[in-house]
Amino acid sequence: MSLEYAAEMATMNAADEIIGRPLAQGLGERTAILCGDRRVSFSELNAEVNRCGNALRAHGVARGDRILFLMDDSPELVAAYLGTLRIGAVAVALNVRLAPRDLLYVIQDSGCKAIFVDAHFIDLYESAAESLDAPPLVVVAGGTAHAPRVALADLLAGQSDELESTRMDPEEVGFWLYSSGTTGKPKAVMHPHRSVLVADHLERVYLGVRPGDRVFTTSKIFFGFALGHSLMGGLQCGATIILSPAWPEPGLIISTAERHRPTVFFSTPVMYRNLLREGAPAKPAFREIRHFVSAGEKLPESLYDDWLELCGKPILDCVGASETVFLFLVNPPDGSRGGASGKRVPWAEVRLVDEDGRDITEPDTPGQIAIRTSCQFVGYWKQPELSARTLRDGWYYPGDMFRFDVEGYWYHVGRADDMLKISGQWVSPAEIEACALTVPGVAEAAVVGFTNEDGLTRIALFAIARDAEADTAALTEALQQTFKSTLSIYKCPRTIRFVTEMPRTATGKMQRFRLRELLKKPA
Repeated sequence: MSLEYAAEMATMNAADEIIGRPLAQGLGERTAILCGDRRVSFSELNAEVNRCGNALRAHGVARGDRILFLMDDSPELVAAYLGTLRIGAVAVALNVRLAPRDLLYVIQDSGCKAIFVDAHFIDLYESAAESLDAPPLVVVAGGTAHAPRVALADLLAGQSDELESTRMDPEEVGFWLYSSGTTGKPKAVMHPHRSVLVADHLERVYLGVRPGDRVFTTSKIFFGFALGHSLMGGLQCGATIILSPAWPEPGLIISTAERHRPTVFFSTPVMYRNLLREGAPAKPAFREIRHFVSAGEKLPESLYDDWLELCGKPILDCVGASETVFLFLVNPPDGSRGGASGKRVPWAEVRLVDEDGRDITEPDTPGQIAIRTSCQFVGYWKQPELSARTLRDGWYYPGDMFRFDVEGYWYHVGRADDMLKISGQWVSPAEIEACALTVPGVAEAAVVGFTNEDGLTRIALFAIARDAEADTAALTEALQQTFKSTLSIYKCPRTIRFVTEMPRTATGKMQRFRLRELLKKPA
């Protein structure tokens, strides 16, 4: 789907593209959502979507108003989200583990008209909202409420299950994704309705997802990876999406998979490693899964190899962003390659540029990646300067460094702002991390640069041992010997520290600034 084609569409509505397609195919009685003991058909979901849309309109929600969702993954969240899209309002799913001050910031930053809150998150909302002069409408899901709040059941009572969608210009904003905030305050990534036009492409074209398939994403819906490939892509394919309300942890994911038997599985490198430790690849439910997909950060080649050996099927490493929702580099199922980020998908243009903005055409030459696709965002809310820097001439520049080989596989080199200048030469943390992971006994590795007492940039490696009782002194020696025999001397870390866990955001992104802070403390 090209940008030009999307622009030529007169009007559309994202909700119609997501749930309208399976309904038009006669799949109304098929199961759309499995959530614990609950089973919701496409027809039942559509009726609830319409009731939610009608209820919001009745409470004065207008086109373009922002509606926030502080909710666990559930049929209620899906219905309210799609109902918001259907009436032309802007849907914004929030990280349920936001700190009160960050939740307050989001409420104020968005100027939201209403917020849906699961009853068990009311205390979090109250902590955040106590200083608000004009609080939004608060809809409480899964509990009772007293005025001025309203219970979700009361909000929907008496509402019609028929609703005609508001026709939107494809470029009008339909939903936001708040960034995970690895540094600074969260920023709102604004997506137009046209973004969903390619929602099913990865699953349908690459993974063969059809009605009857079951799609399970371990990440929560507030994360673009799950929003795009569960609520949007999974439903658009007419498949059944599996939801798990609780925060993801390996035991819960394994039991959910054993109960609902997914055929396609989406997760992150961190979770795949945790599942590997719990023996998931050997379990029958995982053996039955047709495709495993990974995104969020680079999949270590050692993890790729271990999973393939134990499960018999590869993890397809892919690359996407909150700014594109959907993936633009994908390892094809019939040609996956460990260590590679994948190949360009047909619905995206991808290029590399050098420091002067010139195209890089030679293989194995690092540069900054630029993406142009019909599912990319239109800007950051209230941040015109950042929007202008990131979106240039129709291309999205995420600030990531890649290279490509002669066969068309792309490789993530690191963040442009993570690249280190050592002894006058550029060094990629990803290269050093990959080298560290070749050492038996090293489970995870992360490299940061730090300034020494002479003001020079030096390299520090943080690592996690596979065995909690491991001799870290011996592992440190093994790492040093491996670096000396494999890397140029200026790439060898001067400092190596073992930690029990890496600092990460709620969506699994590495917080390297916290590792740098650890260097200021005694080892």
